[in-house]
Amino acid sequence: MTRLDADTASRFASLTLGHLGQEYPNKLDHVFNSDTDALPPRVLHPAFYGSFDWHSCVHGWWQVLTLARHYPDLDIAANIRTRADRMLTPTLIAQECAYLDRPGAGGFERTYGWAWALALHGEAVRHAAGWGDALAPLATAFAERFRTFLPKLTYPIRTGTHANTAFSLIFAHDWAREHDAALARLITERAHEWFSDDRACQAWEPGGDEFLSPALCEALLMSRVLDRPAFARWFTDFLPEVGEGRPETLFLPATVSDRSDGKIAHLDGLNLSRAWCWREIAAIAGDDHPVAALARAAAERHLQASLPHIDDDYMGTHWLATFALLALTAGQRAG
Repeated sequence: MTRLDADTASRFASLTLGHLGQEYPNKLDHVFNSDTDALPPRVLHPAFYGSFDWHSCVHGWWQVLTLARHYPDLDIAANIRTRADRMLTPTLIAQECAYLDRPGAGGFERTYGWAWALALHGEAVRHAAGWGDALAPLATAFAERFRTFLPKLTYPIRTGTHANTAFSLIFAHDWAREHDAALARLITERAHEWFSDDRACQAWEPGGDEFLSPALCEALLMSRVLDRPAFARWFTDFLPEVGEGRPETLFLPATVSDRSDGKIAHLDGLNLSRAWCWREIAAIAGDDHPVAALARAAAERHLQASLPHIDDDYMGTHWLATFALLALTAGQRAG
């Protein structure tokens, strides 16, 4: 089974540090209220202007801090810490928080970027360098946005792209379990309301530009809010033929025809995020569950389909290593 090792960690960190300070090309999530709002990314987002977009910069920082924690003695770990000392500061994070108060910024990065900001804070507090304290106001702001938004979201968003509700709530719930008990309860309640009665999922995926599996993200979220026996029962109802390898589409890696096309390159992310989900689900379900061996084999196929391609083109390089890291460290939380 493919796992994270020091060489892979060093490669991922080198790739990601290479774009965390790269301002262009840049795809902004930005509402213009007047000509004065036409500002470059480094002014709008002084902490997170690097990478192709804001959320990729945020989860890029999550990735390199995670790698530095797992492999603190790597040569590149010192560079990560130096860069983090320069970028993850109270002054720069205060400016990121101020951006959230701009007119028209209520939907900024909803909810994908919100979740990654919480994940970054959750990782930062594991380090003794003060980055967690610096990021705390931003995490608090996004936690409040989740508390405001989730009660009025009548229907979950099930697409396999950034808006996917289940994916964001996996990370938000992981963070909230340690930092915000009320938010954790709210996420649990909403997940039950939206997903607990789902049965016989057809898994009509992937779509042509999806990087998340709606079916597997939903299952992974439910594994967070149900105990192990309850999850096993729910999962059997949700995917009743999974022990026979059906729906087959969930077990087959996606084909990526053009890795220079940013949307089509999403399918490499689908392969990596499915590998993450399958490994997590196998660990949670336990070896005696009929899906366990199938899930681990599917995860390995998906990894091998896309792991060699994370640096083929910038359209993938600016984000794929994060999802590869999720897959390579999956299952460590379970239990």
